[in-house]
Amino acid sequence: MRKITKDELFYMSKVPRLNLVNCVTGYKSANLIGTCSENGTLNVAIFSSVTHLGSEPPLLGFILRPTTVPRDTYKNIKESGFFTVNHITEEMIADAHHTSSSYDEHTSEFDKTNLEPEFIDNHKVPFVKGSPVQLLCKYVNEYKIDENDCIHIIASIETIYADEKLFHNDNWMQLDRGNVIAINGLDGYAVPKLSDRFHYARPDKPSTSML
Repeated sequence: MRKITKDELFYMSKVPRLNLVNCVTGYKSANLIGTCSENGTLNVAIFSSVTHLGSEPPLLGFILRPTTVPRDTYKNIKESGFFTVNHITEEMIADAHHTSSSYDEHTSEFDKTNLEPEFIDNHKVPFVKGSPVQLLCKYVNEYKIDENDCIHIIASIETIYADEKLFHNDNWMQLDRGNVIAINGLDGYAVPKLSDRFHYARPDKPSTSML
């Protein structure tokens, strides 16, 4: 096992440190967040920090880097109050990764990639066409993280749109049926495959498979 101390991280050059620290916490969710500006410019950007916060009420959160530079996603969410979260499939990887490029606020990433916007039920914010799981979300709150000036955005899940083939009878969704990817570090992409699923764990009883 390689040992790397905090002091060694401190003196490490930037790119190796970024790669290492972004990998050590494990696989992360891969999502495209869609927004629309007040002037109608559509924005879509890849995020690896979308996380479940609770189911009653249904909440999720994601992390925005410091707003010391323009953050179109943040600006658009604060203006409209809504955004979409769209799972990324293996076929979308290259285009999804390209949305991390720094375009100006008047340029839509949809125009620079093969990703297509989709408007559902007359919502003004764009979903990503072909995404097997699409969420309409409403801004609820935000918390500044003083330690690094990032912002934790809290949102309610207003509507879920998902491919019927993902669902089991108990509403559990098997994401590998939709070829949904995960992010490894900053720039690595993987397709997880279901290994097993277990019944509710109880003390002093062995875990039993549901499959």
